Amino acid sequence: MNPAQLASLSTLEDTLAQHGARPVHAAQLLRAWVQLASTAPRGQDPARFLPRALHTAWHQIAAALDGLATLQSRHPGEDSSERLLVRLCDGQAVESVLLPRGGLCVSTQAGCAVGCVFCMTGRDGLLRQLGSAEIVAQVVLARRLRAVGKVVFMGMGEPAHNLDAVLEAINFLGTHGGIAHKSLVFSTVGDARAFERLPLGRVKPALALSLHTTKSELRAQLLPRAPRMEPAALVEAACGYAEATGYPLQLQWTLLAGVNDGDDEAATLAAWLRGRHAMVNLIPWNHIDGMPWQRPDTGRTVALARALKSAGVLTRLRWSAGQDVDGGCGQLRARALGAAVGATDAPGEALIARPAGRPARIPLVSVA
Repeated sequence: MNPAQLASLSTLEDTLAQHGARPVHAAQLLRAWVQLASTAPRGQDPARFLPRALHTAWHQIAAALDGLATLQSRHPGEDSSERLLVRLCDGQAVESVLLPRGGLCVSTQAGCAVGCVFCMTGRDGLLRQLGSAEIVAQVVLARRLRAVGKVVFMGMGEPAHNLDAVLEAINFLGTHGGIAHKSLVFSTVGDARAFERLPLGRVKPALALSLHTTKSELRAQLLPRAPRMEPAALVEAACGYAEATGYPLQLQWTLLAGVNDGDDEAATLAAWLRGRHAMVNLIPWNHIDGMPWQRPDTGRTVALARALKSAGVLTRLRWSAGQDVDGGCGQLRARALGAAVGATDAPGEALIARPAGRPARIPLVSVA
């Protein structure tokens, strides 16, 4: 069986039904796949629990599911995170990240159409959508390496641009995957379709909003193909969803020195978030050779975090996982393809010097 035939979870469920699976059988097999568990309830023989045709076919189906996402290379970081370069069944590659404390960041697209100017993934545009089973397969692959109890949809791609598949994966992980709803985090640059559909699902994930600035014109420059919603309206919609679910909004802010790290940004953001069910993650930019940005110095970064906290906004200073292995979103894939980013075609107005004191690259750990 070709793995591509099972790229969507609905097709997988149809395939099981065609081989005689009743709902109880399908639920057991789906849990067995995503939780690395037995294909029969505890104390029962799978050969007796499953219909004969289904028991026979499952080995072929399981082999095809294993082919949806395979490990190409591993890149361990000093903070116990580990970036994974994942090969899809058609030869495309995406990235997943094992995070400290049982987290996993998964990709939802190969490439991305948003084109954030500080991100490697968007440079080549959208290559293709991932099927819902391909998204879940990244969780299965990661669980073979370590325990995973939280999944964040913050890898390559914009989840709102692959909404059907992402919501299907979220529902699957929240029902069959053994992951609490609040531990599933849907990340978006902001899209009205996502705000409309997220509240309707059986599984309602937590929400992360990639805002990056409070200024409309600057946001249009930094995220050139993101939906044109005013930043204030984005924050209001996201806070409304967070307050309806009870899960705090996670507002993501990639810090670029001299671009979006001013006191005026902190003051506006504090005014919007004061008293709301939200928190801010300040993330100093992950260096990419040839791009005309640099991260603020530590003093400036800490000052911003303190300004927000003193205004009553819960704020965390976070460092993008994989910075010490040059593993920011899209970098592993680009290196695997031999892509080189030249300063002459990089976005922005002027090339800014590479930050001093950048950690040395850790050697790759390849998987045969």
